[in-house]
Amino acid sequence: MQKKVLVVGGGGRCHAIVDALSRSARVSKIYCAPGNAGIASQAECVPVPVSDTDALLDFAKTNGIDMTIVGPEASLALGIVDRFREAGLKIFGPTKAAARIESSKEYAKDLMARHDVPTAAYRTFDNFDEALAYVKAGPIPVVIKYDGLAAGKGVVVALTLKEAEDALRDMLLDEAFGKGRVVVEEFLDGPEFSFMCLVNGTKIYPLDIARDHKRAYDNDAGPNTGGMGAYSPVPFVTPEIRQTALDTIIRPVAEAMVEEGVPFTGVLYGGLILHNGTPKVIEFNARFGDPETEVVLPRLESDFYDLVEAAVEGRDFDTVWSKDSVLGVVMAAKGYPGKYGKGYSVEGLENVDGKVYHMGTAMRDGRILTVGGRVLMVLGKGTSLAKARKAAYDNVAKIDCDGLFNRTDIGAREA
Repeated sequence: MQKKVLVVGGGGRCHAIVDALSRSARVSKIYCAPGNAGIASQAECVPVPVSDTDALLDFAKTNGIDMTIVGPEASLALGIVDRFREAGLKIFGPTKAAARIESSKEYAKDLMARHDVPTAAYRTFDNFDEALAYVKAGPIPVVIKYDGLAAGKGVVVALTLKEAEDALRDMLLDEAFGKGRVVVEEFLDGPEFSFMCLVNGTKIYPLDIARDHKRAYDNDAGPNTGGMGAYSPVPFVTPEIRQTALDTIIRPVAEAMVEEGVPFTGVLYGGLILHNGTPKVIEFNARFGDPETEVVLPRLESDFYDLVEAAVEGRDFDTVWSKDSVLGVVMAAKGYPGKYGKGYSVEGLENVDGKVYHMGTAMRDGRILTVGGRVLMVLGKGTSLAKARKAAYDNVAKIDCDGLFNRTDIGAREA
C-alpha cells in the first residue's frame, strides 16, 4: 500500500528527508509542515508551526498520515511523539523524556558518567561566581555549554579566560537563552565527526559518518554556528573507529536509556571527537543533524521509508550506501550567526548541476527570497572527496545573491 508521510520542520534537514522520501517506491504523498520554498517542489507544504502539536496531530488524523518524521529538536522537547503515540499514530522520534539527551546537557553528561561512556570531564553550575572560580582554577581552553536548547548556538569554546567569563556572563547573568544552568567541560583536542544512528530501544541502525564545520569563517575562525558545511564519508574515520564508537558510545547509551526507563526511539546523534585516537562524546542530539543529514541521506541507496518503518517497528534492516562522496556548502545570510538581513532575492538556482537543499527560503511573487540565517546547502557529488568538493564549489559559483556568504574551505583539509 502506498504511504502518506508528514515531515515536521522547514529547514535543510527536512528538505533532505523529503528528498529521500521522494525516492521511495512506497511513498505516494509527502506533506511538510511548514516546509520552505525548495521543499514545496517535492512536498505539499502545510502552514502549521513546528510548535503547534495539537494542529499537527489534527492534520495527521484528518489526512490519514501513515508515518510522521520529526525534524527539529523543539517539537521533540514539546512532546510531539508522546501525543502522536497516545493517539495511536506512527511517528519517528524520541519521547519528551528521551529527548532530554539533547535538551539537557546536564542529563546527558550525568547519564554518560553513570554508564562509563567516554566523554570530557565536567561540572554543572547555576551560579556565575562559582562557575567563574571553577574556570579560573582550571586549564584554558575550556568549553561552556548552556544546559538547554539554543539552536546550535549555546556552546562556546573559550580560548582565553576573558572569552570564558563573557560566555558565563552571557548565559547565567544576561540569560541569553533563558534562565538556566551551564555545563563547564574539559577541552578535548582532535578532529570531530558526527555519527547518526536510528535507534529503537537496544536495536541500532547506523548511518554513515559525516563531518560538519561549525565555525562561521574560513580556517575555523569566528563564532560557532549551526554548521557551515559538511561531507560524507569521512576518510579519517576508519571502519575500526566507527565500530569502537558504536560499541563504546552509541550502544551503551541506548542500553542505558532502556535500563533507566526512558527507551529511545529515533535518531541518536553522537557528536564525537577523536581524542588521542579514541572516540569520545562532545554532545548528543535527539534528531537528524543539520547539515549532516544533507550529505548522508543522498548517499543512502536503500529505501529511506523502509528504513524508518523498520526502526519504528523494531525490525532488522541492512542499509546500503553509495561509495561516492557528497560535500555540501552552506550559503548563509551576511552577519549570521549574529544579526542578519532578510528578503534578498536568490538567482541562478536553475543553473546548478546537482542538489540544493533550502534551509531558510520563502517564495514570494515568483521569487525565492532569503528568510533565515542559513539559507541554502549546495551539494557536490564525486568518486572522491576532492571531486565532490570541486563540484560543490562550482555549484556555489552559479548562485547569485547579494545577501549571502559562505566558507571557501569546507573539506579542504581532507580533500
